[in-house]
Order: sequence, then C-alpha cells, then structure tokens
Amino acid sequence: MMGWVRRFVRHMAWRHGRFGWFYLRLCRPDSLENAEYWRSQRRLYAIGEKCSINVGANITDPAYVRIGNNYALSACTLLGHDAVVRILNNVHGTRMDAVGKIDIRDNCFIGHGAIVMPNTTIGPDSVVAAGSVVTKDVPPGVVVGGVPAKLICSTAELMERLKTRSDAYPWIALVETRDGPYDPALEPELVRQRVQHFFGDA
Repeated sequence: MMGWVRRFVRHMAWRHGRFGWFYLRLCRPDSLENAEYWRSQRRLYAIGEKCSINVGANITDPAYVRIGNNYALSACTLLGHDAVVRILNNVHGTRMDAVGKIDIRDNCFIGHGAIVMPNTTIGPDSVVAAGSVVTKDVPPGVVVGGVPAKLICSTAELMERLKTRSDAYPWIALVETRDGPYDPALEPELVRQRVQHFFGDA
C-alpha cells in the first residue's frame, strides 16, 4: 500500500507540481534525486548538470538563483530577498524593494548551515564552509568560512590537505574499490573500520 502511495505522490509532485512538501517528507529523495526534482519544477532561473541538493536546503527565492554544473548544496539557505524592507516600508511609508540574485558557478560546494545572502556570486571551483554567512562575492578557486565568510585557503590547498588525510586512513584501499560515491555492498565494512579506528575495540 505504501509503495503505491509513494509512487502516486512522486508522480503528482514531479509531473503536476502538487504535494511537493509531502513528496519530500514521504519519499525522502537523496540529494541527487532532489536536484532532479528541482530541475523538473523549473523554479530556479537555471540549474546545471551533475547536481546535488540536500532536501534540507532552503532556497527562498528560486527565480533569482542560477546554479552551474557539478555542484552540491548541503542543508544551507540561499536568501534572495531582505524581508526587513516590508517593515521599513510600513514604518516610513516608502515603497522600497530589496531582492538580489545568487549565482553559483561550476564545481562549487556550499556546506551545511551556510547562509548565502542576495547579490552574491560564488566560484567557480569554490567551497563555502559549513556555518558560514556569505555577504559578498566569493572569488574563483577558494575556500571561505566564518561570519562573515572570509578566505581560508585555495581549493587546491584544500585538495592537498584532504588527499594527505585520506591516504593515511587504514580503509583507503576499500574506498578505492568503491563503485561511485556510495556503494551499499561496502558501506557496512567501511563503517565498521572507521568506528574501530576512531574509538578502538569496544
């Protein structure tokens, strides 16, 4: 019964744009399927290929968001407007507007809990660290982090650090045999080895 309900809800969400919130809650798509769902809805200004959007990502104004190829959005927030303008308009009798585009170029990663403010461009080849607040453009090929986000290092330096750390893991040979980023056949053994490495024998 639940399989039929999931198929129906998925069909309604993908084909007719109905029950989207219910689809995300019931079907729990992975980040790759979620990116395809965003593409199917045509709500973003543009969305590239090889995309990953965590279901926890909050894109408040999708019409003002352009995303390139080969990127990943964690459970982050992309803000396309500044809502304080409504309060100021009410207080001062003005008719101001406060919206802006967010342009995420190719090969970018936005970390968990990061907030990207309006009128910002990120990348290409850049990383926004978890918990950061991006208030201005992020140059190509860098890692930024903090509140407000500031330069930490280049993406090339990050790659060297991660490669060195990765090569030292006792389970790296198993990772190198993995078919794609996640291999269900190997995952239990990978978790076992990692837990033993981190915490020792129980």
